[in-house]
Amino acid sequence: MAAASALRVELAREDPAFESTVVDSYKYAASVVSRVVSDGYLGMVKTIPQMYRFLYNRAERATEVGPLRTWIHQFTAGNLRPLLQNLRPDVVICTHAFPCGVMAEYKKQFGDAPPVVGVVTDFAVHGFWMHDNIERYAVATDEMRAAMIGRGIRPERVVVSGIPVNTAFGALPDDVGALRVRLDLPRDRPIVLMMGGGLGIGPLSTVMQSLDALDVPMCAVAIVGRSSGSAERVLEAAHNVRYPVRVLGFVGNVDEYMHASDVLITKPGGLTSAEALAAQLPLVLFKPLPGQEERNTRYLVERRAALRAKSAKQLTRTIGFLLQSETKREEMRTAMKALGKPKAAVEVADVIRNLAADRIDEATA
Repeated sequence: MAAASALRVELAREDPAFESTVVDSYKYAASVVSRVVSDGYLGMVKTIPQMYRFLYNRAERATEVGPLRTWIHQFTAGNLRPLLQNLRPDVVICTHAFPCGVMAEYKKQFGDAPPVVGVVTDFAVHGFWMHDNIERYAVATDEMRAAMIGRGIRPERVVVSGIPVNTAFGALPDDVGALRVRLDLPRDRPIVLMMGGGLGIGPLSTVMQSLDALDVPMCAVAIVGRSSGSAERVLEAAHNVRYPVRVLGFVGNVDEYMHASDVLITKPGGLTSAEALAAQLPLVLFKPLPGQEERNTRYLVERRAALRAKSAKQLTRTIGFLLQSETKREEMRTAMKALGKPKAAVEVADVIRNLAADRIDEATA
């Protein structure tokens, strides 16, 4: 949803007449699919992550689409038919593998299907994304492009753009002190930003308790997302630590909190990681979910843009070291600057506009 929002903003910025609508494709899937996604996925990664890792890796090795997934895509494509006939879009953009598969099936069923752009929002690409009838793919890295070409996707269809984030993340402030004053944050001590993802499933309470062992003067900001249950747990934990903590729910100015902070502790979701890269905020990755987040972790750590803490004790040591070493933080910021693509949304928006123009030209020819 964040990638879709970033693209929507960028499309409107360049051309206010370019209309776009964000649609949750799962609402058009069979009800059992929605329950599996909302309950089964989250439940599995929380309680039996090894099982999810096994299923993820097994699906990655598959060379054919299974009958169940084919049926789900066909069913959802049929449900989407009235919507697309009503909206008559010139382009469909998919920022998740599920709608990308659905639109690949839609294009097989209906001859008037619009072109489709698949925007991969991680630093590794799963086979679920790959379909030979998707017009364009936007990916984060050259390695991802090579992987897709190796699986049969035509080279001219894959653009290395980076993960689309709001361009505000790349607009670094001239005066961090003034920004902290505006956000009512202290100027005289390091600030640690903690994020648990939009669903609030990150171990923020554990993170806060781990940092309480530090003797370094600090302040923390915890962004818990939309989960009210997570907010309650984090607020309770905040009362039991010695350093000041500000607990926030869903906020629209994450970019400002990133720019005001010294270190970010988070799960390595693709969007959050891409935002941190654009903001050049040193990353400490903790408790990645199996599958895509583990792959994101490997990519970022190998390129020295992030550190991984595998335990609460290691997290304490890592944060203590980073807060006291401006040299290490600067090394990480340099690596992040090399990897970050704060203008990715601009590049992907250009791809979308070109496809839309071609579609309109064909319709009027």
